Amino acid sequence: MSEHDRIPTNLRTLLILEILGRSDRPMTATEINEDLGLPKQTVHRLCATLVETGFLTRQGPDRRYQVARRLREMGAGLIHSSRDHIARHQVLLEVSAEVRETVNYVVPEDTGMRYLDRVETDWPFRVQLPVGTNVPFHCTASGKCFLASLAPEARARFVSALPLKQMTTATLTDPDALLAELAEIAAVDYSLDREEFIEGMVAIAVPVTDPQGRFIAALAVHGPTQRISLEAAIDRKELLQTAAARLREALFPAT
Repeated sequence: MSEHDRIPTNLRTLLILEILGRSDRPMTATEINEDLGLPKQTVHRLCATLVETGFLTRQGPDRRYQVARRLREMGAGLIHSSRDHIARHQVLLEVSAEVRETVNYVVPEDTGMRYLDRVETDWPFRVQLPVGTNVPFHCTASGKCFLASLAPEARARFVSALPLKQMTTATLTDPDALLAELAEIAAVDYSLDREEFIEGMVAIAVPVTDPQGRFIAALAVHGPTQRISLEAAIDRKELLQTAAARLREALFPAT
């Protein structure tokens, strides 16, 4: 019996999830098993169970496995309940004190971007989007920040599948126009909401990445146009990018 054959069954499932979590692309069962060396039918059976229970999903013509909503929510919950949440929230507090507007930590989900953490501005007049709020990909600074992080071909496929709902007169509803802006965002490493989601609100977002440069969240600031202009938002770009680097260090400390 090989060393791999002696892996306990419950640990085999965790190892499959770990391999997919480390990968920057969907994987076949055969590719997953290259690191495990288990019987092929065992890996197929375990992956099928993970699909049935909502932890994995299969998409694309070759039906490769990738993480699904239930696993992402579990991962987000673990991060939220850990000490990392304290360090993350402290960075948001410091940014909020500097910009005096609402600061958000926003993560992608199946149906849009979700506000996982935030610090409200102390101004009595503010745009309220509580923690847990789900907002569209195509017309928010955080959503466009995520879309721009995708490879060009994946980005085009994603946009083609989106319902580009007109939220305001400024919303981009033409796929080609949105893709052109996403390419520009990828080049400059920040995104703007020019009253595209809510009239009278502007926002700026920068990506928070893991040590491999993969997108994990957007760090965003939003406020009413009566108090913050697009130019003022762009002036905060470097502050946000510095804070995003600190978040990466807090969430992924060097060992």
